[in-house]
Amino acid sequence: MLNITNNSLYDKVDLGQYEAGKKVLRGSHYKYFNRFLKFFAAFLIIVVFLPWTQTVSGTGSVTTLTPEQRPQTIQSPIPGKIEKWYVNEGDFVEKGDTILFISEIKNEYFDPQLAERTGDQVNSKKRSLDSYENKISSLGSQINSLQVEKNLKLEQAQNKLRQSILKMRSDSIDLEAFKINLEIAERQFNRIQQLNEEGLKSMTDLEEKRLKLQESQAKLISQENKLLNSRNDIINAEIELNRIDAEYGDKISKARSERSTAESDLYQTEADVSKLESSFTNYQMRNDLYYIRAPQTGYINKAIKSGIGETFKEGDPLVGIMPSEYELAVETFVEPIDLPLLHKGEKVRIRFDGWPAIVFSGWPNVSYGTYGAKIVAIENFISPNGKYRVLLAQDEDDHPWPAAVRVGSGANTLALLEDVPIWYEIWRQLNGFPPNYYTPENSEKAKK
Repeated sequence: MLNITNNSLYDKVDLGQYEAGKKVLRGSHYKYFNRFLKFFAAFLIIVVFLPWTQTVSGTGSVTTLTPEQRPQTIQSPIPGKIEKWYVNEGDFVEKGDTILFISEIKNEYFDPQLAERTGDQVNSKKRSLDSYENKISSLGSQINSLQVEKNLKLEQAQNKLRQSILKMRSDSIDLEAFKINLEIAERQFNRIQQLNEEGLKSMTDLEEKRLKLQESQAKLISQENKLLNSRNDIINAEIELNRIDAEYGDKISKARSERSTAESDLYQTEADVSKLESSFTNYQMRNDLYYIRAPQTGYINKAIKSGIGETFKEGDPLVGIMPSEYELAVETFVEPIDLPLLHKGEKVRIRFDGWPAIVFSGWPNVSYGTYGAKIVAIENFISPNGKYRVLLAQDEDDHPWPAAVRVGSGANTLALLEDVPIWYEIWRQLNGFPPNYYTPENSEKAKK
């Protein structure tokens, strides 16, 4: 309280006699003000010890829970030219309904009967396969016949060889017999010659024995000639045996070579047939691709390529479609420093664009116009905007989300973390510290 009694002016002039002085120097004014300050200080002390829920804020947009429920564009896997539209923007289409018809722009597919002509080529190649198979079968039969004939010829030549060997042995035995006969004839001639010299035998007997000796010599020479002929017959039989083996071996080898060539042509034709069948199937499928159909049931959003006769490349988006049945979700983006604070299954408050809300960051229970959600997925790789993407689904235990919310609308999120006193939160904010890092103890999924 201001002590005016120490003022020198107060000693000389009585300020209390003035109206203004009476109002300023009134003592009850300071009593009320001091009482207010005391109550305010007590209230402030109580407030700083109240619980405060730490939050992680983020911005994002409304999307769908599963990827197949999100808006998509329909592309053509082949380049083409737009010929006719069967739908308008905003139309409802069932899965498989025709959206537009396109035509070819590549000259190798201009022939309208390309698939049919390719099918004729496939049939022709298949008939060639039958011809090659018949040729291979005939050559196989020819090889078997040559093998049988070779075996018979070889057996015949071997029999002739054995006959020649037996004849050679017989001639050899006869030669030995003729040698013995020659020795006998020589002894008889010598004996008769000696008796003739002694006068005991006549010249006629001597000439008879000489003639017999000459006959024995001639027979011996003739038998030696026969033996040589028999040996030559053996050699000729062996040569014939080798000739037959070589001749039929050459014929069989030639037939096998022709069969191998036919088999090679058969395999090449099979490869050509397979290639043509693949081309035929591709052409048939390509003909089906001329009709762009709806991949799922939904609504036509926007015709990206709209003009009749407008050309496009493969993979270019042609039209956008929005599925008719979907489950809403919210994708939000948080700072990297806040990512360790988030876990699957945790509660999040959402404020949708277009729905008025009064948000109390630290007291979510008194917030108005926000909706409950829970974390279902957290990306492990940072997004191009420098933040991490978090996917939120509707909390079944909370109020349902507005039915008029559409995919793509904006949303602001508050992830609810640990409850701390207000003084701790003020101290943390002043020092720039992150919220408390903690792991929920009641979530088995979070523990894993």
